[in-house]
Amino acid sequence: MKGGISAPFIRFPVATTLIMVGILFLGVVAYPLLGVAPLPQVDFPTIQVTAQLPGASPETMASSVAQPLERQFSQIPGVAQMTSTSSLGISTVTVQFDLNRNIDGAASDIQAAINAASGQLPKNLPTPPTYRKVNPADSPILLLSATSDSLPLIDVDDAVDVQLAQRISQISGVAQVFIGGQQKPAVRVQIDPAKLVAKGLSLEDVRAQLTLTTVNNPKGSIDGGSHSYTIYANDQLTAAQNWNDVIIAYRDGAPLRVRDIGQAVAGPEDTKQAGWTNGRRGIFLVVFKQPGANVIDTVDSIKAQLPRLTATLPAAIKVGILSDRTQTIRASVEDVQFTLMLTIVLVVGVIFVFLRSFWATVIPSVTVPLALLGACALMWMAGYTLDNLSLMALTISVGFVVDDAIVVLENISRYVEAGMRPMEAAFKGAGEIGFTIVSISVSLIAVLIPLLLMGGIIGRLFREFAVVLSMTIAVSAFVSLTLTPMMASRLLKPHDGERHGRLYRISEAAFDGLLAVYADALDVALRFRRVTLLVFFATLALTGYLFVAIPKGFFPQQDTGFMIGVTEASQDISFSAMQALQEKVGAIVQADPAVATVGMSLGGNGQALNSGRMYITLKPRDERDANAFQVIGRLRPKLERVEGIRTFIQATQDVRTGGRTSRTQFEYTLQDPDLAELNAWAPRILDTLKTLPELRDVATDQQTRGTTLTLSIDRDAASRYGITPQLIDDTLYDAFGQRQIAQYFTQLNSYHVVLEVLPALQGSVESLDRIYIKAPIGGGQVPLAAFAHWTTVPVAPLAVNHQGQFPAVTISFNLAPDVALGQATEAIGRAMRELQVPPTVVSGFQGTAQAFQQSLSTVPLLILAALFVVYLILGILYESFIHPITILSTLPSAGVGALAVLMWAGFDFSLIALIGIILLIGIVKKNGIMLVDFAIVAEREEGLTPEAAIRKAALLRFRPILMTTMAALLGGIPLMVATGTGSEIRQPLGYAMVGGLAVSQVLTLFTTPVIYIYLDRLAHRLSFRDRPEATQVARADAEPVEEVRGPPTLHAAE
Repeated sequence: MKGGISAPFIRFPVATTLIMVGILFLGVVAYPLLGVAPLPQVDFPTIQVTAQLPGASPETMASSVAQPLERQFSQIPGVAQMTSTSSLGISTVTVQFDLNRNIDGAASDIQAAINAASGQLPKNLPTPPTYRKVNPADSPILLLSATSDSLPLIDVDDAVDVQLAQRISQISGVAQVFIGGQQKPAVRVQIDPAKLVAKGLSLEDVRAQLTLTTVNNPKGSIDGGSHSYTIYANDQLTAAQNWNDVIIAYRDGAPLRVRDIGQAVAGPEDTKQAGWTNGRRGIFLVVFKQPGANVIDTVDSIKAQLPRLTATLPAAIKVGILSDRTQTIRASVEDVQFTLMLTIVLVVGVIFVFLRSFWATVIPSVTVPLALLGACALMWMAGYTLDNLSLMALTISVGFVVDDAIVVLENISRYVEAGMRPMEAAFKGAGEIGFTIVSISVSLIAVLIPLLLMGGIIGRLFREFAVVLSMTIAVSAFVSLTLTPMMASRLLKPHDGERHGRLYRISEAAFDGLLAVYADALDVALRFRRVTLLVFFATLALTGYLFVAIPKGFFPQQDTGFMIGVTEASQDISFSAMQALQEKVGAIVQADPAVATVGMSLGGNGQALNSGRMYITLKPRDERDANAFQVIGRLRPKLERVEGIRTFIQATQDVRTGGRTSRTQFEYTLQDPDLAELNAWAPRILDTLKTLPELRDVATDQQTRGTTLTLSIDRDAASRYGITPQLIDDTLYDAFGQRQIAQYFTQLNSYHVVLEVLPALQGSVESLDRIYIKAPIGGGQVPLAAFAHWTTVPVAPLAVNHQGQFPAVTISFNLAPDVALGQATEAIGRAMRELQVPPTVVSGFQGTAQAFQQSLSTVPLLILAALFVVYLILGILYESFIHPITILSTLPSAGVGALAVLMWAGFDFSLIALIGIILLIGIVKKNGIMLVDFAIVAEREEGLTPEAAIRKAALLRFRPILMTTMAALLGGIPLMVATGTGSEIRQPLGYAMVGGLAVSQVLTLFTTPVIYIYLDRLAHRLSFRDRPEATQVARADAEPVEEVRGPPTLHAAE
């Protein structure tokens, strides 16, 4: 079987060519169809459940609303994490499921649990709890602002809510459209309690009467002999001025109307919300995507519909895009595509320098587009997207792809130079090298197996990377064994037919000189074997030391051009004071030259009244002078000067795990069944963490100092008048709770009628003196003070947080400049041990920091697994226990190079660097394979001593080894020097690859031959089979079997 696998392809050039054209065609068709995303799909299925009860205190919400829901949710299988936050009038419970749960199945479980809990929820919830498939910790994908110079905000809100927010919610992939600073129109009936008392009425009498004033009930129809009439009535009141005329009661035969005891005005349903866009009052829409939806597709479909949707709005409303996450994603993907092109050019350049012949350069270069486009076709079939990781895999693979072709071509052209005809040389060279190519490719793919087997979020992230790389390697091995020898047999010129220019002769002389230097150096290394061996063990030890010493991180900190800020004022602040402070903060942020737009909101969506949110969009990368972290750094001192308010800003990341929205990026959670103990320890832990130099912006979500007005009811005194606590609560709710007492409907929306006392009275504690309750016994008006007294001394929580049903406090932090997440988690661990926190306070990292800790334990295992798999495969291929060790001995030098370069460049050892190390295992051992392959054959076939065999192999393979390493190196350099959007992710990989390859190239060429000699002696001592004479005998007996079996078929240096 002359020519091995390649023979039929060399014989049938047309078939071979057409197969390749087919692959190209598939790739070209598939490439535009691939989706685009920042990273592979790693969203946990997350569902957020919201329940509202206007006016209820945080503790009421936590105990009577959140608690029954949480009990039901905790029985659902596959819940990974459950957190809840309860603040004034609203509870939100976020349930995060395991990665493999289907989000729609999870949603129906949630709905069933809500139904099951409905019996225990308060009867006066205006609407049952609702769920959304949204992760509140995600960053929004699109921000739209709506402002108007002439229309009042309630009209702007009404139009935008119905015509934009509703329609955008329907677009597939959108999970939630949250209206920042919502000003939903309502009729507010404001009563003067002093006038009520004079007329002998109570707030409850007014509420009972107003509830019946507007109805929209069925009235039937009249069906006569020839006509039928549907009955209508003007039973709805939709305009505020009509409410002023509503009659509440009759006094002395004269009607008593609303305008006699107060007024009805049009106003927002919730007065404790406000929004600003770029410093002007307005409202903005915050669009979140569903977990698992593609960002680019979702935003594109929203933008496609926007012109149509905005055309229906009143002309006075201006809608603008505040922020669009896809711009940075697209820029980042385009950046990698450019890097990919650059890499291809560099690699082809290297081949040309080494082979110095036009056709010899074209032949391996053709494999690059074939392998890449072939991989694109396979990616499309597998449903993958073009994202930072898969494009990085393609970039890195360029170096691998040409390798195989180079090795084949180099072997063929060696025979051509020795004077063979190109056709004969192709059969001979390809047949000889086929096994090497297969073993290189199989063991390369084997290295990636551990990446495929990783669990959890990290496994999800890297599966795509590993599979795309394997696809490219597989396609490239196929092309190298079919197309390359076929082209070589047709396109290489016979040796005597070639005329060389002066450049060729000069460079040939340079190569020969380099080879001579290497030969002398190798002889020295072989003479002083012990020293060389000691150098090897030194690198082994150094690798271990560096791996322990290098700071560990999770994922490189990205600059996505978008930041989220949370402001926090003192817990007793009033809404109007908070508004003024928020505007000050907004002005400072807006003034920064790198900031493009700012959207801010207060209140709404379950936020405590003393905290606001800011959505900050930065200008595109090339238009600003600083990255996101530098911007945060320079804003920090300016914002600290604003009295009475603290601002926390975090740069949003593509990799977010956990469902809790925290003030800063990483989360550390304390849990305790005993709320009092938790509240005592949390501030102490917070103060300790604030002193750690590794952390910045340490914040807590514990808000237990909210000021209260606490009533003590004297039940005996109250019952003398027949007044029940229910009546007292109802009256206070009517006066101060923005109580929704009625609804009116239009074709597009339904609106509420809100009852309250005059706004002037809502700001002072003294107003309670003016509240009278009508006594059921005796019917007189009794002041509140007659049976209750009140105090403002006690404090209560502004927000109550639970995690997994237990009260929890989350401390969040950003990292100090140049500090890795691993260093921060260690520092926190030390601080907690020194504090001696009681064991009942359970503490642990959440979200991204938790994922990091889980990944930390798996990293060494992963590397060991990769080594073990490679050993297995090489042992099988070489039918030897010993030779694979020689090949693996090339790795420590790569490890030293990679880790040293990462530390020198100031990177931490993140998951991206880990990929680099695993790829190095694949690339570097290739050099070992090439050396060992030829040495074994030389020993067996020519009966050379191990020393002579390995020396001959090293000198013969010097050029291809140098060439393939240079090609792989140049695959890494564009990643290393990348700037531009998303380069933070790519740089560590480039540095690790380049450092590892450079160092290992130099060391491998000397240590591997020495180790080969030592291990070969060991092998001869241990086994009889490997001796040349024995092998010769075995060959004579079993010729046909040997032909198929591994290396003995490599008739290398005949």
